[in-house]
Amino acid sequence: MANPKEKTPMCLVNELARFHSIQPQYKLLSESGPAHSKMFSVQLSLGEQTWESEGSSIKKAQQAVAYKALTESTLPKPVQKPPKSNVNNNPGSITPTVELNGLAMKRGEPAIYRPLDPKPFPNYRANYNFRGMYNQRYHCPMPKIFYVQLTVGNNEFFGEGKTRQAARHNAAMKALQALQNEPIPEKSPQNGESGKEMDDDKDANKSEISLVFEIALKRNMPVSFEVIKESGPPHMKSFVTRVSVGEFSAEGEGNSKKLSKKRAATTVLQELKKLPPLPVVEKPKLFFKKRPKTIVKAGPEYGQGMNPISRLAQIQQARKEKEPDYVLLSERGMPRRREFVMQVKVGNEVATGTGPNKKIAKKNAAEAMLLQLGYKASTSLQDQLDKAALSALKQFSEQGLESIDGAVNAEKGSLEKQAKHLREKADNNQANPGSITQDCKKSKSAI
Repeated sequence: MANPKEKTPMCLVNELARFHSIQPQYKLLSESGPAHSKMFSVQLSLGEQTWESEGSSIKKAQQAVAYKALTESTLPKPVQKPPKSNVNNNPGSITPTVELNGLAMKRGEPAIYRPLDPKPFPNYRANYNFRGMYNQRYHCPMPKIFYVQLTVGNNEFFGEGKTRQAARHNAAMKALQALQNEPIPEKSPQNGESGKEMDDDKDANKSEISLVFEIALKRNMPVSFEVIKESGPPHMKSFVTRVSVGEFSAEGEGNSKKLSKKRAATTVLQELKKLPPLPVVEKPKLFFKKRPKTIVKAGPEYGQGMNPISRLAQIQQARKEKEPDYVLLSERGMPRRREFVMQVKVGNEVATGTGPNKKIAKKNAAEAMLLQLGYKASTSLQDQLDKAALSALKQFSEQGLESIDGAVNAEKGSLEKQAKHLREKADNNQANPGSITQDCKKSKSAI
């Protein structure tokens, strides 16, 4: 397994770009291969230099092209900072205080640090070295030393250092050396009581009304405060407030609404604390959002074989422009042979497409827009014409239109001419509906 602290090639490329105040840009050029074994081609632009590489995933291709850029780039690389020396030669990156906190938690004994102020040095030479205003004898000041007292359970340790943090580390190192080999003490039943006392200390900082709402929220109980009585002269009013928490209720009286509300909450809080404790419920794991991909799908060759509608939408997203706008212009033809005309608008560019249904018309419009924007077609135009002609032949054969003439024309011309010929026949039949009935009668008489 690789060292997690080791920087990846992409991270090093970002540092190199930041050092030269340039922006690296990754572009997905193409993807090839079957769905279970795809290969992605990525291009990295760093200033005026570009590199290309492939990988079985977009991330692997990005890492490969970043490694290639690091080895072949002519840009001067930033100087790597040496790692910081560990305090007190502590192995690993964990400081002694952090390591001691973990050990103290296992032992159930808190680690408490108390700073100790050193005693001031007596100034014996203050009155014996006076040599006049301009001929004084100065002494080098003594460096200040900090002292710390560390208490872990019943054990006490002292540390010293040039700074208060260094003194804490020194005391923690002494505590670790003394406590690492000692057995962990068994937890006494008083720990639960101490935990309750700590909770009580936390609750002491909260008002009674807040505690009532907290308990009611945990137990899914409704809370309501209501002033039920108001008496006395204007300068000496008395208020009675009733609080209802689920099945519990209490009343409180005071010379203000706030005081009566607080006293009512205090009374009902004593009843709520008698309830049995709630079962412990594990918190659900947090789901973090995925980071946005740092890849731009660009290039006229990218996306060949994809759906033109999806391809056009991805191109607009890469350009950070508005998505394509599709509008149905017209619908014509017989009920069983409809032809739809769809228009797509991208910026100031407009293209249209036709098809036997809205889906194909939308797809053809997107394909026309891609060609208009300078991108290569997803499939060849001849394949599309062949498919359109074959579908038209199938529809006309089902409708009983002159299949013999269609077969003769299939031998004489291309599929494109067949489709055009059959469309003309259909338009003529639509204009003269009587001819279809006559053909049907002739076919029946022949049978």
